[in-house]
Amino acid sequence: MIPLTLAEVATVVDGVVHGDPTLTVTGPAYVDTRAATDGGLFVAVVGERVDGHDYAAGAHAVLGSRPTDAPTVVVADPVVALGRLARHVLDHLDVPVLALTGSQGKTGTKDYLAHVLAAAGPTVATAANNNNEIGVPLTVLRADSTTAYLVVEMGARGIGHIAYLCDIAPPSVAAVLNVGTAHIGEFGSREAIAAAKGEIVEALGADGTAVLNADDDLTSAMTSRTRARMLTFGGDGNGDVTWRGLELDALGRPTVELGHDGAWRRVALTQTGAHQVANAAAAVAMALAVGRTFDDAVDALATATSASRWRMELHERADGLLVVNDAYNANPASMVAAIDALAAIGERAGRRTVAVLGEMRELGPDADAGHREVGRSAAAHGTDVVVVVGEPARGIADGLAERDDWHGEVIVTAGRDDALAWLRENAVATDVVLVKASRGAALEVVADGLLDEGPTDPTTGVVPTP
Repeated sequence: MIPLTLAEVATVVDGVVHGDPTLTVTGPAYVDTRAATDGGLFVAVVGERVDGHDYAAGAHAVLGSRPTDAPTVVVADPVVALGRLARHVLDHLDVPVLALTGSQGKTGTKDYLAHVLAAAGPTVATAANNNNEIGVPLTVLRADSTTAYLVVEMGARGIGHIAYLCDIAPPSVAAVLNVGTAHIGEFGSREAIAAAKGEIVEALGADGTAVLNADDDLTSAMTSRTRARMLTFGGDGNGDVTWRGLELDALGRPTVELGHDGAWRRVALTQTGAHQVANAAAAVAMALAVGRTFDDAVDALATATSASRWRMELHERADGLLVVNDAYNANPASMVAAIDALAAIGERAGRRTVAVLGEMRELGPDADAGHREVGRSAAAHGTDVVVVVGEPARGIADGLAERDDWHGEVIVTAGRDDALAWLRENAVATDVVLVKASRGAALEVVADGLLDEGPTDPTTGVVPTP
């Protein structure tokens, strides 16, 4: 963040200073006091259960809706003011903004892109799930005069949301990864989701670049919504950045040939799942848009590891039990992708496959159909054991029952504790266990209950557990 006095902050956000107006903010903004930094700006947000103003004591400076014990800039709405402050700072920095959205794959693509760009210069990228009206400005305010690239993940919960985020962080490169069914309960249809996601390419100027998934019908149709130049990605020659010859190793990690403009490079990715290839290709396309070479981008992919927790994390217990912790979030498409990765590991490593699957939230009236779809997919992939966690996920068991050709075992449990108890009694050293559900289900508790985390082995990408 560029240094600003409280008087300058107040001018930008139309606020009133309570305290020393000459006090300078030099550190980034934060909303969680556990992330406090020297010289930082604490943004006091009033939530459903917690009022940030009650935790302002000891802060260097505060942006809030009422005075606190710390020097405070008082505004009508701290969240709106935070966005205005971020835009002000960004307007004074010479840094390209690479923004991306999609129903799934946002975080994986963001992590790949940040790694590729970091090889060329200091890069600031969205941390965790900071992709909303609070998270985007917090990301922007981590940038300073030394930042070469700013990578911003953007999520949408309604029409106009991404347009608002793009007003805070106007992109020079904008990508739509796909239009799936995540949050369909809020939007009502894939077409409505596409309308919202496409706002990101509408925000581009004529000198910008739109990066679109050529394999996704609603995404590829967004070409008419922007004046920017176009780069696409897709499999088997269907895109400016494309891939062929996909192979998976014993841990489900892909090796593939990536292609662009007639050149082909083979690369082995370190993360599990065939779906990682599309994420990597999207990252390459976005890197090309800011002048990185194809060779440099592919070289960087080979050393990229996940920068985000609970996303296809591979952990190995001392006895050999393999746990795939993908508990960060879930929707039908990402569930199917994870199940596909589980099947690949089981087949190549000769392990029994156990899928521990919980509720997918925000599916609205399609919730039952979505859970049934996941059950049918688990059956089609030949999953040996499916542990359904909680009554809201029962549709997964119903979907399994629809497949007469599936001969595996289904265990329906009341919740996390029962699921973990069953796994401790029944999971054996030669199994591979996938744990996945929406964030609210907190199934990382189940994964952690099966093993204690240790340092990742850099040669295998697996976390060994003593």
